[in-house]
Amino acid sequence: MSGHLELQRLADLSDEELAAAYAPPSAPWLRVNFVSTVDGAAQGTDGVSKSINNAADKRVFDMLRARADCLVVGAGTLRAEGYDVPAVPLVVVSRSGEVPPTLAGAPRGRVLMATVASSDGLATARDRLGEENVLVLGDDAIDLVALTRELAERGWDEQLCEGGPSLFADLLAAGVVDELCWTVVPRLSAGDAVRMAAGTAVDVALRPALLLEQDGTLLGRWLVEPRPAGQPTLG
Repeated sequence: MSGHLELQRLADLSDEELAAAYAPPSAPWLRVNFVSTVDGAAQGTDGVSKSINNAADKRVFDMLRARADCLVVGAGTLRAEGYDVPAVPLVVVSRSGEVPPTLAGAPRGRVLMATVASSDGLATARDRLGEENVLVLGDDAIDLVALTRELAERGWDEQLCEGGPSLFADLLAAGVVDELCWTVVPRLSAGDAVRMAAGTAVDVALRPALLLEQDGTLLGRWLVEPRPAGQPTLG
């Protein structure tokens, strides 16, 4: 994953070769997956990412989910995108502790909640999801370092986050992101659409490790460079 990076055709890779190309170099490993337009919009004019993704992005999206031991997603994104219960455990990150309506009927153990002790929805979340599936990780702010550690202790080494932008920025500020998987679709949107990371200010260096192309769509792996000892983020 170093030296000259060559552009590869996504269509030339079998499903097995594609999965192998995204294998984490170590464990546990937290990767974040986003799609954006060329001008950086992480959502379409309708406010959701579904309207800007395409077949190439969907293939990598499905492969990453198939590889993952768990999904980590902010509650706002779950509500906006209308998530159904996925095939792997889904960790809802929410300071309010509210379970999104589309997940309320999930089988016990398929949905977890990462929240705080001051959450108004804590009791309800425990009742709906089971006390063992509600992770209280701080008094007023969620400890994201503790979250990734807790997931690894459950045996979920390959952790996949699908947003949203504010959670991504917070994860970067916490220093727990190992990789960004980024699809760039060949479209421009202008307007004031949100970017992939928004909110907490960070300064995180990345190193490209893989670049694929299909019909003008670029799909890449960007590894987070280790932060020099003692260097803080901006958040």
